[in-house]
Amino acid sequence: MTGAGSALAGRRVLVTRPRTQAAALGEAIRAAGGEPLLLPLIDIEPLDDVQAVADAAGRLDTLALAIFVSANAVAHTLDVMLPLRPWPPDLAAATIGEQSAQALRARGIPRVIVPHGRSDSEALLALPELSAAVLSGRQVLIFRGDGGRELLGDTLRERGASVDHVTCYRRRAPTEGAAMLHEAVMAGRLHALTLTSSESVRNLRALATPDCFERLSGLPLFVPHARIAEQAAEQGFTRVIETAASDAGLMIGLTDYFSQYASTEST
Repeated sequence: MTGAGSALAGRRVLVTRPRTQAAALGEAIRAAGGEPLLLPLIDIEPLDDVQAVADAAGRLDTLALAIFVSANAVAHTLDVMLPLRPWPPDLAAATIGEQSAQALRARGIPRVIVPHGRSDSEALLALPELSAAVLSGRQVLIFRGDGGRELLGDTLRERGASVDHVTCYRRRAPTEGAAMLHEAVMAGRLHALTLTSSESVRNLRALATPDCFERLSGLPLFVPHARIAEQAAEQGFTRVIETAASDAGLMIGLTDYFSQYASTEST
C-alpha cells in the first residue's frame, strides 16, 4: 500500500504534548499509518487558588490588550472568568499560535490577534497591534503558566506599556513514563520523536537513563521551532529536523522524512 495514508506504516512516533493536547497529533499519526506512543513531558495542572484569575476579571475593562501564551492559558483563564462576567466586546485577545486562537474564538472572543507563519513571541511582538504606538501608556495582562519566558512582558514594558502577569495554571515535569520509554527504545520499537517546547526537551533528557538516551539521541527528532531545535542540539540530540509550526507542520515533516527514507530503502 502506498500514498499519504501509509506514509508512516510500521513507524512508532513519540508524542510528548500534554495529555489534553496530544490527541490530535496522535490521530494524525494513526491516519498516516503510524502508531503514536504518548508520553506527556509536561503535566498541566489547575491552580489550587484561582483568586488572582478571578480578580483579573474585574480589570478587563481597563485593558488595551489581553495576551494568552497558550491554549492551556485560554482554558484555565476563561473557565474561571466567563462564569463571572462576559468578555468585553471591544477588548482584543492576542495569542501566539493558531490552536490558541481557535480556542479563544470557540469561547466567543470576538477580536483575536495571532501571527501567521511563525508561532512564537517574536512573531507576536512584530505585529502592529503590539507596537509602542498602540500600547505605550496602556495596560496589558499576560495570562500564562508558572514561569515561562519573559520576552513578551519585558519587550512591551520597553515599549511603554504597563504589564502584569497572571498565573492561571502550573506545569510540572512528569514522574512516570521512564520505564515505558526505556522499553520502547531499547527494544528498537521507537522510530521518531516529536518535541514541541524547550521545556519538554529538557524533561525528556532528564527522564531517559544514560543507556536509553544513547539510542534515543540518534533517532530523528521533529521540532516546530528553531529555538527548540537549538535546545535539542545542546542536550545531545544529533538528528534534529525543524518543521513548520503546529501539528500540521510536524506531520508534513514526518511523512516527508519517512517517505524519502522508504524510497532510499527500496533502491
